[in-house]
Amino acid sequence: MRSLAFAACLLAAGASLSLAQAPAARTETATFAGGCFWCVEADFDKVDGVISTTSGYTGGRTANPTYRDVGGGGTGHAEAVEIVFDPAKVSYEKLLNVFWRSVDPTVKDRQFCDSGNEYRTAIFYHNDEQRKLAEATKKEAEAVLKQPIVTEIVPASAFYKAEDYHQDYYKKNPSKYSFYRWNCGRDQRLEQLWGKKSS
Repeated sequence: MRSLAFAACLLAAGASLSLAQAPAARTETATFAGGCFWCVEADFDKVDGVISTTSGYTGGRTANPTYRDVGGGGTGHAEAVEIVFDPAKVSYEKLLNVFWRSVDPTVKDRQFCDSGNEYRTAIFYHNDEQRKLAEATKKEAEAVLKQPIVTEIVPASAFYKAEDYHQDYYKKNPSKYSFYRWNCGRDQRLEQLWGKKSS
C-alpha cells in the first residue's frame, strides 16, 4: 500500500512539473481607432485568433479620461480598441487587413455619422515590425481605393479602458447597437468603398 501511495505521489509530482514547464501561449497586442469603438470591438471579436478586445481611449494628452472628457474634444484621445491576439492563429497583417476594410480611411476626424477628432482612424503600433506592416498595408489600401488615406500611423501610448457599459456593448444591447450601426450608415458606406464582403 505504502509503495503504491509513494508511486502515486511521484506521478502527481511529475504531472505538476510537466504542467509548470509547459510554455505559456504567446500573445501580442494591436491597437486600432476606427470610429465608434462599439463597432470596432464587434468586428474584431469575429476574427479567429483574437483572444480579447477592450474599448478605451488612447493617443491623448491627459490621464484617465472619461467618455465625457473625450467626447468634449479637449483631451486629444481617440476612441480605440486594444486587441490581444494569438499570433500562431492570426497574423498582425491579417488584423490590419480587417482594420482597413472596417473603416473609411479617406476622411479626417470622422467616421460615418460620428464626427470629431476622437473618431479619427489610427493605427497605434507597438513595435517596429507593426509600424512597417501598417505602412505597407496603407500603401496597398491607397492603391485599391485610388484615394489619399488620412489614417494616422503612430506609436502606441497609454491606453485607458473605457467605462464598463461600453465593453461588449453590442452583446449587452443588441437591438440598440444594431439600430445605431444601421442608422449611422457604417456598413452601407463600407460596401460602397470596399465592395461586398466575401462570404
